[in-house]
Amino acid sequence: MVKVVFFLFFVFSIVHGAFFEEDNVTHTENPLMEKVKSFLNKDVYQENKKFIKIIFSPQIDYYKNNNVDVVKVITTLKENGLLKLFFHKPKDLQLHFKTLGPPLFFVKLMSDSLRNIGYYRYVTTSANFDGSEFTWSLSLKSEYATDPLILQEELNKNGCSIVDIKRISATQWVYMIDMTNVFLNVAVLEDHQKVILKRSIYPHWLDVSKIDILSIATYKRNHWYPYIAYYDKSLNLLNVVRNDRKTRRITLKIPKKAKYMKISDIYTLKNVTEDLILFPRLMSY
Repeated sequence: MVKVVFFLFFVFSIVHGAFFEEDNVTHTENPLMEKVKSFLNKDVYQENKKFIKIIFSPQIDYYKNNNVDVVKVITTLKENGLLKLFFHKPKDLQLHFKTLGPPLFFVKLMSDSLRNIGYYRYVTTSANFDGSEFTWSLSLKSEYATDPLILQEELNKNGCSIVDIKRISATQWVYMIDMTNVFLNVAVLEDHQKVILKRSIYPHWLDVSKIDILSIATYKRNHWYPYIAYYDKSLNLLNVVRNDRKTRRITLKIPKKAKYMKISDIYTLKNVTEDLILFPRLMSY
């Protein structure tokens, strides 16, 4: 009888000991809950602990590729009134963007993405490359912190994604961006397919990887002084074509390693008041 009691006690100890150990891991080492905590003030988290457990159930829905889906986490917190991204008045917002991808491409990518979500005026505070990771930091005056979901949608257009976010304070955030499949979301020029570029205050970017020759024509009313730059797939500058004479037509031979082209004006794009007409083609061999 004593042996039976001892055996049952032994089994109970193992089963419940494992249970308590698992429960301890769930509450103290759960990556999802740790990430949720990091986005909230301590008081907000403690006051809403039970509610948080409910809205993040099942927890497996908040993982992607075995990592916490930080964008989904912040979106859920925001939608349930636990995380406020808007400020009562404009504040100095500090953003730090990190990547393992090409630095030049990254700055172009993030600049375009920020402009598309409404951030036009910002100041670069630092840009550091340690040999593997590049960090671009900027500061701006804003009435709201960046909405990760909106930024994610912009980055997705260029084959990129947000893999991690750190909240240092309400006005300071760190974003880790995956650029493994990055590309510029621009028009691809095809053989004998005419393209018309409308007037713009920004340079025109194009994918020229499928053509060999490009002719560009414009109207008399334009006072275009061509500035044309070629870049490789990592956005390293390959060559620049400049002409300080008013130009109505120019024919260009695309460098072999060129992936992208930027069309602008030496002085200002205000000189280009009419369309630019592009005639791309392949060479006949």
